[in-house]
Amino acid sequence: QVQLVESGGGLVQPGGSLRLSCAASGMIFSFYAMHWYRQAPGKQRELVASVTTRGTAKYADSVKGRFTISRDNAKKTVYLQMNSLKPEDTAVYYCNVNAPAEGLVAWGQGTLVTVSS
Repeated sequence: QVQLVESGGGLVQPGGSLRLSCAASGMIFSFYAMHWYRQAPGKQRELVASVTTRGTAKYADSVKGRFTISRDNAKKTVYLQMNSLKPEDTAVYYCNVNAPAEGLVAWGQGTLVTVSS
């Protein structure tokens, strides 16, 4: 089975930085685009960033210029570097792979990021 495990969340001050990691297993990692979502309290889960199999990245407008998604296929890991963090970035962040036509849809357990002074 496919498993995604996030790590790296925690409490940071506004303006600070944090790097999230998502380690994948049970899949041919390099075959799939990977995504980071987040869900703040009382809000819908939203797509934050995506990275293609070739490393091309896309971002939500709210994080563009501050966050960077990247992947290391050899390590089967996708990262989210978060800089200039704001209180509104506070959320549980989830790693995701979404390829339903190939029977591959998986979510990590989530890692909590709290931005507060």
